[in-house]
Amino acid sequence: MTTVILVHGAFAGSDSWNGVIAALHPEQRVIAYANPLRGIDDDVAPLNDLIRTIDGPIVLVGHSYGGAVLTAVDPSAAQIVGLVYVAGFALQTGESPATASALAPGSTLADTLVEVPLQGGGVDLYIDQDEYWKQFCADLSEQQAGSMAVTQRPVTGAGLNDPLKTPALWQSVPSWFVFGENDRNIPAAAHHVMADRAGARRTVEVAGASHVVGISHPGEVVTMVMEAASSPR
Repeated sequence: MTTVILVHGAFAGSDSWNGVIAALHPEQRVIAYANPLRGIDDDVAPLNDLIRTIDGPIVLVGHSYGGAVLTAVDPSAAQIVGLVYVAGFALQTGESPATASALAPGSTLADTLVEVPLQGGGVDLYIDQDEYWKQFCADLSEQQAGSMAVTQRPVTGAGLNDPLKTPALWQSVPSWFVFGENDRNIPAAAHHVMADRAGARRTVEVAGASHVVGISHPGEVVTMVMEAASSPR
């Protein structure tokens, strides 16, 4: 049995995968990793530990910043057979999420961020609640977006600005990409750049979808995950 590990991104939590989990669960073993959102190096370490406990093939699925984290996973940790980037950062070595989002013009995220200074140094970043719906999830209802804005989890400034220090996992593992046409965090054109350089097996741009394509269009995401799980090794 293939194990699917879902890695959520910034400004959201593991429950952002609920629609995908509901469709995947009968056919796959599914784990939604509780991403700490503290920085790529800090966040990938416990993910590597989790992966090392799993026997059999694994498909890693990452949304947004979660894509940056799975890109840093140790390829020798387990039998990783596929990567699915769901509006996710497929970084190359030396690149940060912030620089990757600027591979094409159009991101409006920076203007919506609120900084909370941390006692130990650095900052936590939130999306302003008044801007959250338009910026993050414009294809959801206002009510759902309001709840998500209130419960959003912050990412550190380092998480968005520190570069990937390891070889990119997509260099040795096949990848699939799905993202929204109207992604305001990471422009669709930037996703295409990342997919092309990763040699994606398949790339799908969902018409009218926002950054949270996994919530608004779980069916398209599930199709990609199942394709990655069943693809010839």
